[in-house]
Amino acid sequence: MKKAIAILLVAVIALTSVFAQGAEEKTSPSLTTLNVAYMPNYASLCSVMAAIETGAFEEEGLKINLVEFADGPTIIAAMESGSIDIGYIGHGAHKLCINGRASIFAFSHLGNGDAIVGLKSHGVESLADLKGKKVGYSSGTSSENILLLGLKRAGLTINDITAYEMDASSLTSAMTSGSLDACATWSPSTETMCSQIGSDAVVIARNETFSDETVNIASWIVMPKWAEANHDTLVKFTRALYKGEDYRAQEENMRQVAEWVAKQVAGDVEIQYQTVHGAKWYTEEDTINGVKDGSIKALYEVQKLAFGDAVDPTTPVENYVLFDIMLEAAHN
Repeated sequence: MKKAIAILLVAVIALTSVFAQGAEEKTSPSLTTLNVAYMPNYASLCSVMAAIETGAFEEEGLKINLVEFADGPTIIAAMESGSIDIGYIGHGAHKLCINGRASIFAFSHLGNGDAIVGLKSHGVESLADLKGKKVGYSSGTSSENILLLGLKRAGLTINDITAYEMDASSLTSAMTSGSLDACATWSPSTETMCSQIGSDAVVIARNETFSDETVNIASWIVMPKWAEANHDTLVKFTRALYKGEDYRAQEENMRQVAEWVAKQVAGDVEIQYQTVHGAKWYTEEDTINGVKDGSIKALYEVQKLAFGDAVDPTTPVENYVLFDIMLEAAHN
């Protein structure tokens, strides 16, 4: 009798486990994992972190695996190798999209986080003072772009300075040690080095300095073939990203987003928070309206022409910007 009861109990437990597992599968479907590339700064992470932390990606059946890179060109190279599915790029790497190496599927924001920083003690307090000085920059990025714009504005060329190519972290250490006279960098490196150097550091130019010549666009990108093979997944990602963008754009949420970003990059919350007003943060409504009225296309046109000989100016924006994805992902 006892043996029969024991067998019955085992059967009941087994059936309960099966039913529970079935219920869990219905309520918690498996998530599609995406490898998403970012750079360790607020601008790159604010929208995707907001979408992760508020559950927007999970609602779309997506799990995000974040992978850190130093700059946009490196991200594109990783995407070409197949190790990254989706990535974020700043202004400088957009020329690679224009040249056919990647497609833009989401507009992120207009930035003002790039800067040229000089050391007063080294005689650099204006763009004209760059002549003959040791200046660091990161090749192929928005750092290089703003440096070239600054030199042009001062009537100089790259040959008028002693230029040093470095990554972002090296720029900061070289400036704080006094090895460089000036550098071109981006947030939060700008804020970090200015904080470490103190009153000797002076920002001699930002993106807004050159607003009559170019725009500093940040975007989300994908390989063209990946976009074709994973259309529905890309729409889901964009839909979730929109929710993150809406969250990050609200003043009352910016401190929270800065905390999420700081945790992801193992950085200082205050440094991240100092950058929250360094851009025009587009919402879903801003993007959808901008696509419909043509204003976002116009921004990409201005950006394209500003790259000069680095791109083919006759390339249609529609060749590398997936406006259909932006519209299809809209919530209404």
